[in-house]
Amino acid sequence: MSDDRKTDNLGLVAHAKEDVRVDALPEPAPAADEAVVEIAFGGICGSDLHYWLHGAAGQSILREPMLLGHEIVGTVLEQAADGTGPAAGTRVAVHPATPIDDGSAPFPADRPNLSPAGTYLGSAARMPHTAGAFARRVALPARMLRPLPGGLDLRLAALAEPAAVAWHGLGQAGDVAGKRVLVIGTGPIGALAIAVARHHGAAEVVATDLHEHPRALAERLGARAMDARDADGIAVLHADVVIESSGTVPGLAAAISGARRGGTVVMLGLQRAGDIAVPMASAITRELTLVGSFRFNDEIDEVLEALADGSLDAAPIISHELPIERGLDALELARDASVSSKVLLTFGEHEGVDA
Repeated sequence: MSDDRKTDNLGLVAHAKEDVRVDALPEPAPAADEAVVEIAFGGICGSDLHYWLHGAAGQSILREPMLLGHEIVGTVLEQAADGTGPAAGTRVAVHPATPIDDGSAPFPADRPNLSPAGTYLGSAARMPHTAGAFARRVALPARMLRPLPGGLDLRLAALAEPAAVAWHGLGQAGDVAGKRVLVIGTGPIGALAIAVARHHGAAEVVATDLHEHPRALAERLGARAMDARDADGIAVLHADVVIESSGTVPGLAAAISGARRGGTVVMLGLQRAGDIAVPMASAITRELTLVGSFRFNDEIDEVLEALADGSLDAAPIISHELPIERGLDALELARDASVSSKVLLTFGEHEGVDA
């Protein structure tokens, strides 16, 4: 970026509940296995909103200032000093997870997303917190960096991390080709679940939401949209696979109601901590398979290829782009599902637009 380092290294930092600031940060000081990356775009996630609004995301409680952000793409400015990872000038997406096996609980070796001590960029699950990457320049482990396929622009690649979450969720249901898929909640992850289901050959996708904007987006993505309050209509869908992406108690009840006998419900939306009311008798007597879905493993690589070749139609999900200087405005937009879907922050020489 020539010598854009003369510009402040602005970042979006959560200091406490309802206290997020655009701060000038020190320049990154990379370890030997870390590259310096110039961030181009960052997508605002529900967890970023929770840290802002509640000072916590589930059981991850904010106890010190933390740089937000894990849905990020950019360009390598400095390759890692140990020679690993992409060279300077490479455009990259980022896999934000670090699996860690501390021996506290067993997990399948082929499912590192379930490692009990694993960390994630922009997470307060542990102390010290794991800093995110909503800044103009950050140091990131070289192993996290995924070079973009040729022809894939940075803006669209910003959807790779959340799309990988949706891709993993559909994978938890098995083969959906030729099946009816119901998506409960058409926020950004739900919208991406629609796109992934269509990519995977679902015969029909039906999507629900409370708001008109996400229902219109669902239809743009090729789904049949329904009002989430239409309980009777949902109950007669008899979907083969249901993706519950709202993360709400009513949404989970609707997912169970909308599944056919012997169907599968993927719990993709993260429910609140503690006990919740679930219509388990219905799930039992209809022999439903209820399966959880948490983050992803290497699905991001398949997502990047599908975005690059156009087989994953996800571009309509991006609704707004705002520069880092307007980080608080971006958070406000992202919290309002009635007018936005995926809100991107821009960090470099990119025009922020309100789509």
